[in-house]
Amino acid sequence: MSKEYDKLKKAYDCIREKTDFVPDVALILGSGLGALADEIEAEAIVDYSEIEGFPVSTVVGHKGRFVFGKIGQVKVVIMQGRVHYYEGYAMSDVVLPTRLMGMMGAKVLFLTNAAGGANLDFHAGGFMLIRDQIMAFVPNPLIGENIEELGPRFPDMSDLYDHELRSVIKKAAGRLGIALKEGVYVQFTGPSFETPAEVRMASMAGGDAVGMSTAVEAVAGHHMGMKICGISCISNKAAGLSETPLTHEEVQETADRVAPFFRELVKESIRDIGKAL
Repeated sequence: MSKEYDKLKKAYDCIREKTDFVPDVALILGSGLGALADEIEAEAIVDYSEIEGFPVSTVVGHKGRFVFGKIGQVKVVIMQGRVHYYEGYAMSDVVLPTRLMGMMGAKVLFLTNAAGGANLDFHAGGFMLIRDQIMAFVPNPLIGENIEELGPRFPDMSDLYDHELRSVIKKAAGRLGIALKEGVYVQFTGPSFETPAEVRMASMAGGDAVGMSTAVEAVAGHHMGMKICGISCISNKAAGLSETPLTHEEVQETADRVAPFFRELVKESIRDIGKAL
């Protein structure tokens, strides 16, 4: 048994000492979405600090806990606060929460984030359904000895963001009257915002939005057989496309402003996804 898998197993055992809840959907909440977890009737709550070896988020505003409950009739485990590579953790620790939710039984991984718009047609406050991603600027979470208990050495990534789940989300957005773009997400390491040249490079490579999370979680979840979907809140125009310097406060302000619409879209999508499981 590898050290990474042993650490994962110990974290799983800690969770199972506190709850036997088996989720259908794992949901990772990005900036501005934390309140969604407070809107459901929780069957169990486990703080990250209670889990052996679990990385704890240091980002202000992230509560740092798993919330177990239902959205409609769909059983969900919600990460209220994610761990980022820029916080100094090993990549195996960054994706440990994703793998842990997969071990709990989640069949679908629903990713959300706040991102900078690299596409000139994208504006602050809009939403982008993630169609594909570019992860070339951060370490692949599968580097190192393959954990055979989780998945194959060379997993296929041709339909990483499941086309059927994307269709479900687009239909949910249409019913709610929420405009939803579709595009490619590019993950950089952070914590500095991207330079104008990096944004131009991402755009030339086919990227529509840039951020500091999500892509590595998608790969780790897909590796172990979960179906992946994701939505970005475009919180600002990326560097070089905005007339003002980028700040975390601007990102948070925009995410908070459109959060009610984002939460409704996520909840409606999960209700529909549950019908297809």
